Amino acid sequence: MKNAFLTLERWTTGLSLLIACLMLVIASSLGMFQIITRFVLEQPAEWTEILIRLSLIWMVFMGIPAAFRQGAMVSVDVLYRWSPPKIRRVLDWLVCLAALALVGVIIWWGWDYALRGRVQSMAGLESISMFWGYVAMPIGGMFCIIGIIGNLIDPQRHELETAT
Repeated sequence: MKNAFLTLERWTTGLSLLIACLMLVIASSLGMFQIITRFVLEQPAEWTEILIRLSLIWMVFMGIPAAFRQGAMVSVDVLYRWSPPKIRRVLDWLVCLAALALVGVIIWWGWDYALRGRVQSMAGLESISMFWGYVAMPIGGMFCIIGIIGNLIDPQRHELETAT
């Protein structure tokens, strides 16, 4: 069961990281396009700015699960180093529960915002609903839950190993 969950976690975290990287490529490409159209051609494309913003939102919310999986988001390094092994496991559980509570709030309110934003359109792209901007929160949150639980089951403390 543990191995099956960790396999699922590897797939979902890899997928979310792939989407985050793709969103970074889109944002940077659109940024270059915007620079060329604005300063070289002197005919700015208004739609690029909102798409850059949208892709950056998606990039952040799809990149967070990888950070949770590596244990890099909620850090209690000093307390962790000073604690005996039994207390460390309690700290793992406390950090996990706190992160899950935070992500639960993000999912709940993110979905609420997405539903409310269905009727709004994006400035500069009237054909696209604000739903697609807000839905990044609950989707990223669902990926985060898997990463948080994966980190609890199989902790990866790369930042502790390389810290001085």
